[in-house]
Amino acid sequence: MIVRSAIAKAAQHAGRDPATVTLVAITKTFGEAEIVPVIAAGQRAFGENRMQEAQGKWPSLRARYPDLELHFVGPLQSNKARDAVALFDAIHTVDRPKIAGTLAEEMARAGKKLTLFIEVNTGAEPQKAGVLPEAADAFIAECRERYGLSIAGLMCIPPLDEAPAPHFALLQKIARRNGLAALSMGMSADFESAIAFGATHVRIGSAIFGARQPTP
Repeated sequence: MIVRSAIAKAAQHAGRDPATVTLVAITKTFGEAEIVPVIAAGQRAFGENRMQEAQGKWPSLRARYPDLELHFVGPLQSNKARDAVALFDAIHTVDRPKIAGTLAEEMARAGKKLTLFIEVNTGAEPQKAGVLPEAADAFIAECRERYGLSIAGLMCIPPLDEAPAPHFALLQKIARRNGLAALSMGMSADFESAIAFGATHVRIGSAIFGARQPTP
């Protein structure tokens, strides 16, 4: 896979082991016909950002391919937390106390531990989800101390009209001072830069599947 080669090259250029970077193939708007060949090529980590769409296609795929790893990368409503815990292995978008508390309750109820990332709105964009950078330390502490959550790392989506590198650097800095090892950052257009700043999970869709299908 061309994308895997590009990830390996970027990791080596950064003095990193390519095995420390997980490729999460984003399958938003794509169906089984497009996904199965990618599974056949060896890809095992996939990401979705809409719960209803994910529920429509992944249960059958996971039944056929039980070793798949599914990541939720979109905004999560608290009333969908139970569904998310049932279907997904990782959630990249924990961004407020209510969702943190609900996820803690649902994981306890299901006896299941998910890999959790806190989303940081590094560009302070009003239309985007995510905790603001200046509030990140307190929210990480709240997730750990109040809700008993094990936080794996941080996630960000830099503003489209800004260079991504400063945002990746900021996320890395927040993660380091809070003892967090995982960084979910970098997409099709900027994953090489993200890897240079320590990304452990890159979320790539169009570079794998081509142009996204129109959303109904």
